Amino acid sequence: MSNSLISTSNASRWRTPALIAAAGLAASYLYVRTKTRQIERQHPPTGKFVEVDGVKLHYHDRGEGPVLVLLHGNGLNADDFQTSGFSDRAAAHYRVIAFDRPGFGYSERPRTTVWTPMAQAKLLHAALEKLGVEQAIVLGHSWGTMVALSMGLAFPETVKGLVLLSGYYFGSLRLDVPMMSAPAIPIVGDLMRYTVSPLLGRLMWRGVVKKSFRPMPVAESFDRLPVWMMLRPSQLRASAAEVALMVPSAIALSRRYKELKVPVKIVAGLGDEVVDTNHNAVRLHEDIDNSDLRLHPGVGHMTHYARPDQILAVVDALAAQTDFLHLPTEVPAEARESGV
Repeated sequence: MSNSLISTSNASRWRTPALIAAAGLAASYLYVRTKTRQIERQHPPTGKFVEVDGVKLHYHDRGEGPVLVLLHGNGLNADDFQTSGFSDRAAAHYRVIAFDRPGFGYSERPRTTVWTPMAQAKLLHAALEKLGVEQAIVLGHSWGTMVALSMGLAFPETVKGLVLLSGYYFGSLRLDVPMMSAPAIPIVGDLMRYTVSPLLGRLMWRGVVKKSFRPMPVAESFDRLPVWMMLRPSQLRASAAEVALMVPSAIALSRRYKELKVPVKIVAGLGDEVVDTNHNAVRLHEDIDNSDLRLHPGVGHMTHYARPDQILAVVDALAAQTDFLHLPTEVPAEARESGV
């Protein structure tokens, strides 16, 4: 048989599977685009926007009193604190500012910047300055704890203290990193994010959520979070990038923990299956002199759902410790009306 006939035969053999794959990707793209537009119509931004260095950040600003800044974990957005019930409790005593971190919710995440925890800390600090905030307690959950720590290291004059929930603080081998970070890869990742990744994410969603809450059941209020908001291509890119940055970021930050000058409250669940509590929370407490450690038996990664009242008590204790409750709380009108 001639080489030309062999080549024709090989091409014919692969043509049908290639056409089926292309049709499948096209159908996935159309479905993902439809679901993205639908979920954004159903759940438009409900907060305000502030622009810093050309980056538009979405945030919720509620309550009056000393400022408490909330930083969510990877894969979610600022609404996570609302559905947990923590925002409502805190807003009764504090001015609560909950940011959608870059790339999550309705906040932008330009590709021109590598959004390390320190890069995010600088952006959020500049945003707080625009909002007229001179001092604040900063609370972070999960990946958000690294941003909170970065703010404490870089801006101790602004950060009165840190409350860290279920954080990842020290680099360790993570077998999930190569798979979960794939959607952040240019070109290939872009194709995945607009086709198969949201569909796979939807199939895996319940299992991931159950693991985050174990050993407790999934909180009913968590189901109010619209799943497809978290599976939009833009947010999947942010999530994947943060998975890729997680280990090197923790390694870089861990070299500086002893430099922290602000008081730190560390909270973790002893049943956490996402982050090893002994390797992270307990070890961080040992590294930081001015720290307090609260460990909750029978609680997993989602500490703010499991123990919102106890976490608010930790915030109150930190505010009292730093005399933050007695600082002037008047908010300039122009700061309250800030937004674009």
